[in-house]
Amino acid sequence: MKARVAESPAPGRNNDSVDVRGTPPCGNPTTNQWYQAALWSAVVAAVFSLIVVVLLVVNYLQIKVFDPVRAERLELLKLKILDHPDDVLLLQIRKLDLKIRQDRIRRHNFSYKGSFLLIGGLAVFVISAKVTATFKKKLPEPQALPDRQNEQVRQAIRARWAVTVGLAALGAAVLFFATRPVIDFGEEPLQKQVWPRFRGPGGLGISASTNVPANWNGGTGKGILWKSKVPLPGYNSPIVGGDRVFLSGADANEREVYCFDALSGNLLWTGNVPNLAAAGAEPVEPGEDTGFAAPTMVTDGRRVCAIFATGDIGCFDFYGRTVWAKNLGTPDSAYGYASSLAMYRDLLLIQYDQGAVEDEKSKLIALNAFLGHTVWETKRPVPNSWASPIVAEIGNQHQIITCGDPWVIAYDPNGEELWRAKCVGGDIAPSPIYAGGLIFAIEPYTKLVAIRPDGRGDVTKTHIAWSIEEAIPDICSPVSNGELIFLLTTDGLLGCYKVTDGTKLWEEDLREDFWASPTILGNRLYLLSQKGVMFIIEVGTEYKELARSELGEDCHASPAFADGRIYIRGLKNLYCIGN
Repeated sequence: MKARVAESPAPGRNNDSVDVRGTPPCGNPTTNQWYQAALWSAVVAAVFSLIVVVLLVVNYLQIKVFDPVRAERLELLKLKILDHPDDVLLLQIRKLDLKIRQDRIRRHNFSYKGSFLLIGGLAVFVISAKVTATFKKKLPEPQALPDRQNEQVRQAIRARWAVTVGLAALGAAVLFFATRPVIDFGEEPLQKQVWPRFRGPGGLGISASTNVPANWNGGTGKGILWKSKVPLPGYNSPIVGGDRVFLSGADANEREVYCFDALSGNLLWTGNVPNLAAAGAEPVEPGEDTGFAAPTMVTDGRRVCAIFATGDIGCFDFYGRTVWAKNLGTPDSAYGYASSLAMYRDLLLIQYDQGAVEDEKSKLIALNAFLGHTVWETKRPVPNSWASPIVAEIGNQHQIITCGDPWVIAYDPNGEELWRAKCVGGDIAPSPIYAGGLIFAIEPYTKLVAIRPDGRGDVTKTHIAWSIEEAIPDICSPVSNGELIFLLTTDGLLGCYKVTDGTKLWEEDLREDFWASPTILGNRLYLLSQKGVMFIIEVGTEYKELARSELGEDCHASPAFADGRIYIRGLKNLYCIGN
């Protein structure tokens, strides 16, 4: 039988040394476990944050590069359908419009939620890195440590769990964005932003809606789908965004924005715009014909903006939450500020004409529609005016067209002046339009001027195509289908002229007073009188009345059109007309 021999320590090694299979002398097992967990958490958080950053950058490039290209394509299709109405083309417009707005909402939601994910990932990374650094600095504690092989197994298990949890979190985030709810725009997507501003898309008074009624009676209730009281007075026109109708109202003390359900007429919410005028500012006293809420609102499908005679502006989301509010300074206007708002992409455009020419107060202002800060502003050599700006796509360029005594001026969307024509004067209220390749502007009571918009600088002597000087409106804006242009005076004289040279084709006295501007829908011309009577005239080279319907309430505002619906603001109520 072999005797058991006791093992002796190797030469130069003492009995207190740690076995080579133990943990390196960097701390006790618990400390080392926390160190490894924190290290792996930092690594996973860093990878996760990097992925989110890449996705946010790609999303930003899509918003800035791809969305504008598709939006321009949509505008081209809309202009094309005005000249060549076609059901197939209309379907293409609706599909493209739906796609653009769905993608836009997805991308902005991704930007919003992705920023929070990035902040969370960076927070986890910073905390984990801090913990890692703390444990790494711990001094070794001389004590016997467990078997190294077992420790390595445990560390590997913890690392796998850390990676698994991190990847699960990343997968959950990706799944969250991939399956987030998409807004349903319904079967008629064009209706969702069919009337986003004064006189509809582009401010032209042209509607591509279908199945719009032609007969109703406010006295009997025939064709009146609903009627809702508007709390505060205002002469601004309704606008339609999504399944909601927006108006504003104000008096000397309150400025409010109203959101009505387009289907039921229920008042969904009321937004209050604060008085932000500087201390000591002169009180505003607008004329009775304008009041405190004459300018029509504008929407981009996600936000709505309103401006009042006090110079106060309010921006709200579709749920009634205030996005921002500001004051531009009390406007110096003879009758009260009344120019309606316009938008170009993310710019809120304000024609802020006031005072006399020598006062140098007038300017065109572009605000960031998301944040409310001033992007640019351009001085204008005009006195106070009441016309509204339009944005027209001319060739491969967008132009902001404005009118103010004595100039019609076009600006680039960056605020740079492109051209000007000295051809109008007086108290200008009718807004310009773009049709048949020409800009049309009105000098009240005096003349209609047609201008070719491809010039630069002062084009007064070179680019005025033609003008006429008979039966000219003083309030109502013109309307054109690209071939014919219609003018409606306040006392009801309706004239039809050729776009190419201004030749008068016919003239008819409707024997009613009109403040609302006319609208063309297909082959119908809709004219709403001050007494609430809607005249429906055939768009053609001869006068032909198709129908006449009475609302039963006085109306000063222009109506809004949507598929199967007309929204009309009376002096006290908002009406929805439908089949």
